[in-house]
Amino acid sequence: MTVGHGTGRTREAPEAEGPGRAARDRPPRPVMSEAVRDLRGRPGRTPPELLFDAGDVVVVSGLPGSGKTTLMRRTVTDRRIDSQDTRLAWQRRLPGIPYALYRPLTRTAHFARTWWALRSGDSLVVHDCGTQAWVRHWLGRGARRRGRALRLVVLDVAPGTALEGQAARGRWVSRYAFARHRGAARRLIAQVEAGRLPTGCASAVLLDRESASVLHRIGFTK
Repeated sequence: MTVGHGTGRTREAPEAEGPGRAARDRPPRPVMSEAVRDLRGRPGRTPPELLFDAGDVVVVSGLPGSGKTTLMRRTVTDRRIDSQDTRLAWQRRLPGIPYALYRPLTRTAHFARTWWALRSGDSLVVHDCGTQAWVRHWLGRGARRRGRALRLVVLDVAPGTALEGQAARGRWVSRYAFARHRGAARRLIAQVEAGRLPTGCASAVLLDRESASVLHRIGFTK
């Protein structure tokens, strides 16, 4: 896989051994674009690293509770912007105050951090808040203004698994908001499955929990 195709250089994982190999290494799903790579259900073929061009912006998207923050903290050593980090910083400043009261401050601070990071020109990995299309469009414009590309990494998990993730972290999204996120995620994944990149994106990688667990690094070439 080459940088020219937009999905980033990869170092292939060794073939898995054992009785589960055939089930894991199912044939690749047909897609309409070489810039789309579907690694779901294929941990034996998932590379240990996803590498992109230096200066690119990578957006990690998925349902609330799907494991985006966990994946980023485990695999990203370059600059990352995660809304959960911003939220925790404000939580430490305002102990005992319900999050709903300072949510607007948290969101504003998150987007301000992202804006300054885009201006810096650094390679950047960004947590996508709730699979919001307008955020990706904004990040895509910022990347193009500095001559770089926007890359999409989608963590596809079942809604029940995402709800379990919310319970494990002790933070729940309202039923209405979660239904809205489910709809947005479903449309995004269907679009990528069909090989059609979202507006402004140069490439996309689809992961599930199994394939994501194989990754050791999401990063950039030097």
